[in-house]
Amino acid sequence: MAATTIEDLHADVLGCALRRLDGRSLAAASCATAGLRALAADPDTWRALCLAEWPSLALPGQPLAALAPQRLFADAFPFPSADAAPGAGAVDLVEVPLPGELVSAVDVYHRPGGGGGGARAPLLSRAVATPAAASPWFLGSPFRVEAVERKRPEAGAAAPAPADLELSWVVVDPARGRAVNVSSRRPVAVDRHWYTGETLVRFAVVLGGCKFETTVVCAEGGGHVSEVSLAVEDADGAAVSGEGALRLLAAAMDAPRRGGGREPEEAKRRYQEFVRRKKGRKESKARREALVDLCCSAASAAVVLTCLAAVALR
Repeated sequence: MAATTIEDLHADVLGCALRRLDGRSLAAASCATAGLRALAADPDTWRALCLAEWPSLALPGQPLAALAPQRLFADAFPFPSADAAPGAGAVDLVEVPLPGELVSAVDVYHRPGGGGGGARAPLLSRAVATPAAASPWFLGSPFRVEAVERKRPEAGAAAPAPADLELSWVVVDPARGRAVNVSSRRPVAVDRHWYTGETLVRFAVVLGGCKFETTVVCAEGGGHVSEVSLAVEDADGAAVSGEGALRLLAAAMDAPRRGGGREPEEAKRRYQEFVRRKKGRKESKARREALVDLCCSAASAAVVLTCLAAVALR
């Protein structure tokens, strides 16, 4: 009697089973046999996976219908490689095509207990279109994208603990059909604003020596999200221009991705290393400036003393 294999099941049954898998499991199943590969390549299955992972893709203005869902998932689910972009000093010299438009799919989730447990629940989703290369003003200004900006919390909105928030910020280039996720998924730092009392939950990845940091602002006295914004900073703490950020993003979209389960911890480690290096560079710069000031003061004093001595010896 011949052995029974999984492919002996009807294709509809296999398709139903595959649609219950997550992205990694579905990709692994597609490597097993040619039959499973054909079933796992169903665009509707990958589209459902993308919508389940990023609810913002269902919002008006998102280019999901024009993109290959499997390509989008492969680009946006894994973490970008830390070396996905050139060094900060070579940003303006990299000859990569600038995206004509960017679309950001931003999703904030609440997971009780942080990354250690509990089911993840969507908290808010936004879709933001940015004109990018079509706007000279954008290219020359510091890169900043506002996804959420409201003065008061929505009526009946949940107020989770800020440390329990998770975030995904997928940047899509619709013209090329490529994407990259520039969020650490879990917070790399939770601070309190010294003046307003608001809680600042930071998510960041370091690419090409620059820090892509998303700040989620939670209102004082609760976890209501009042602001979500993305900015880019170089190793000296200066804001990166729109053109520089676009070149970094374009390079990251074309670079390899990293799989595994420890990427959020690695993102936090690289963020802390970036902060330490920036602090070291700032202190070194301050010492150099202090030395220059001391030399200038000494030279000025020498000139004054020389003038006084010349007057006294007349």
